[in-house]
Amino acid sequence: MDKSAKIDCPFCRIAAHERHAVIVQEDNDLLVIMGLFPATPGHILVLPKKHVENIYQMPTDLGAHIMSTAIAVAKAIKQRLSPNGLNLIQANELEAGQTIPHFHLHIVPRYKGDPIVLRFGHSNVPVNTEELEQIAHLVRASLYIG
Repeated sequence: MDKSAKIDCPFCRIAAHERHAVIVQEDNDLLVIMGLFPATPGHILVLPKKHVENIYQMPTDLGAHIMSTAIAVAKAIKQRLSPNGLNLIQANELEAGQTIPHFHLHIVPRYKGDPIVLRFGHSNVPVNTEELEQIAHLVRASLYIG
């Protein structure tokens, strides 16, 4: 990615401390910030400081660090804010709803009666098992760790 694209990235600007954010936690690789447009009280984002557009470009070790940080933040939210539930939400590419092309994981506390609705479009009718086997075979053929 060229330098000008990074300069236009709001998360890169926050990571460089050129743009304000309410920082919950920071280390050499990650920022944990309060969501500027929170879906619910306590909505927090975990993001790499390095510009990584989406999960497809994510180094495995950085992804593991993001997830371990998210687990710690989720536990802190549960302890301090007492939500009724919690969602981890992460989108990749425009069709999936990614609005900022810099990887970020949303940690969204859920409260009884909150306005959030998550739908995955499935019905109560399962898909044909043969179709599932075909898709699993395709994915399995390209699956690797690392």
